[in-house]
Amino acid sequence: MRRRYVQQEPKNGGEPCPPLEEKAGCLEYLTYEGQDCGHDHVPAFITTFEYSKERKRQAASPLWSSDTEESSSYCVEFKTESLSHHCTLENRPYARWMQYIREGYTVCVACQPPAMQTGNHRCSGDGLNADGNKVLHWQAVGNPQCQGTWKKVRQVEECSCPGVHSFIFT
Repeated sequence: MRRRYVQQEPKNGGEPCPPLEEKAGCLEYLTYEGQDCGHDHVPAFITTFEYSKERKRQAASPLWSSDTEESSSYCVEFKTESLSHHCTLENRPYARWMQYIREGYTVCVACQPPAMQTGNHRCSGDGLNADGNKVLHWQAVGNPQCQGTWKKVRQVEECSCPGVHSFIFT
């Protein structure tokens, strides 16, 4: 929550001051009509799809059964528009996957529990309601300087990209 204080009221037909108190929670942005708009302001945080395989092996979240996970997961295809040069410079063993992100390539990003929000079973940054012309932002987990933009191509039930171009929302 943040509060403002008016030091001087507007004069000569000036615009009124904005609301004196604003509230926003962690990734919980609402329009004045009460609709969620957080996905428009939050980048998609991604990591390698290999993490998904390891997470399933370890059964990291006992709250989700494999039946729930399989039926509620989905995949989004994006066309990469831009990326920072920090992605191609990454050479740490656990972060080499960032080198495979390239401008103009189609990538697949899976949305699975526990990255899904419990209320709507969506992942933040998945481009919900975005058409193919809207530029969306992404950021690599493990290197905040590896970031860029992409446009949503489509949402599908299963990812069909090559392994090096497959990622997962976190």
